[in-house]
Amino acid sequence: MESLLEQAIEGGVDVIQLREKGGDRDEILRAAEVFRRVADRTAALFVLNDDPELAIEVGADGVHVGQDDLASSEARQVMGEDRIVGLSTHREDQLEMALADDAIDYFSVGPVWPTPTKEGRPAAGIDYVDLAANRAGERPWFAIGGIDSSNLYEVLDHGARRVCVVRAIADAADPRSAAMVLKQAILDR
Repeated sequence: MESLLEQAIEGGVDVIQLREKGGDRDEILRAAEVFRRVADRTAALFVLNDDPELAIEVGADGVHVGQDDLASSEARQVMGEDRIVGLSTHREDQLEMALADDAIDYFSVGPVWPTPTKEGRPAAGIDYVDLAANRAGERPWFAIGGIDSSNLYEVLDHGARRVCVVRAIADAADPRSAAMVLKQAILDR
């Protein structure tokens, strides 16, 4: 895992997120040590998924909460003002709430396409990316879900300027090069 994170960051990744839905607490703590260590050696930010209290405990730079997790306002109370709070959105009403939410620093839109990392969640579609691009203004947001080098330009053509990927880098034969290709495509926009 450490080598993969380092290669991804060398390729241009600037935020690493520990998203361990099925792991027990000890597994998450061990993984968080690796994420924190890699983030400390690089300029990357380390975000933990779902649990603000655990994010504080492991020294994460932020937490990302979903619609079924702790409310963003409560996550902000736990995290304080010096750490990042992000929020997942999947539909227009959630996007509108995120745009009005002063407790978050960014939000995500998706999954754009079906993805095993969001098992059971229907794809929000590329039109949702259009909606976010038209409504968000300067508010930071990420397109997520099923994005890779084969469809990245489509997401960028619909207004995304930040993306979150997993398999596009983690499953690549050369994670560093995969990250570089994705990063360059974003920079070229």
